Amino acid sequence: MITLILPTTATAQQQTIVVVGDSLSAAYGMAQKEGWVNLIAIKIKDEALPYHIVNTSISGETTHGALARFAAIINAHQPAIIIIALGGNDGLRGMPLKAMKQNLASMIQSAQTVNADVLLAGMQLPPNYGRSFTQKFSSSYQQLADEYDIALLPFLLKGMDQDLTLFQRDGIHPLNSAQPMIRNNVWHYLLPLLTATAPQ
Repeated sequence: MITLILPTTATAQQQTIVVVGDSLSAAYGMAQKEGWVNLIAIKIKDEALPYHIVNTSISGETTHGALARFAAIINAHQPAIIIIALGGNDGLRGMPLKAMKQNLASMIQSAQTVNADVLLAGMQLPPNYGRSFTQKFSSSYQQLADEYDIALLPFLLKGMDQDLTLFQRDGIHPLNSAQPMIRNNVWHYLLPLLTATAPQ
């Protein structure tokens, strides 16, 4: 588990942002400091916003695995904001969409029970998984966002999926040079939550 805390001088006024994700959020194939989560932490410091970030993302994580440790994450960090960036591994492994949605829904419900705001980061699957399945997969994030009235980043890798030069050799994981693009995608939807929940 990776813990990134910024600003470096913690105060009682700071609130916690927790990121729960898979390899796309765990800085797979690069130094942790190069990943988009750390770039968000740096931006928070630059903006002098009263938050620190805890990155609990694990490479290979599924919604089922994350749900199993979600209660412990909440209890340990008592977050004001939770960024959930999961589902890609579920889809790539052909897991049932119903189960994926239920796992995500359970995490969202748990977050809302402790009054944490949720930013859900959607994913998309390669077209070779079939048009029907890929469309249902992508739309499941919007359905969850509508049902639970939470913030939604429709696609974590927005603006990158058509440019293979932005990815590592596996064609799945973005390069370190592409991490600022992901940071910008997340920041656009995260900033309103930071403003709304910042201690007065």
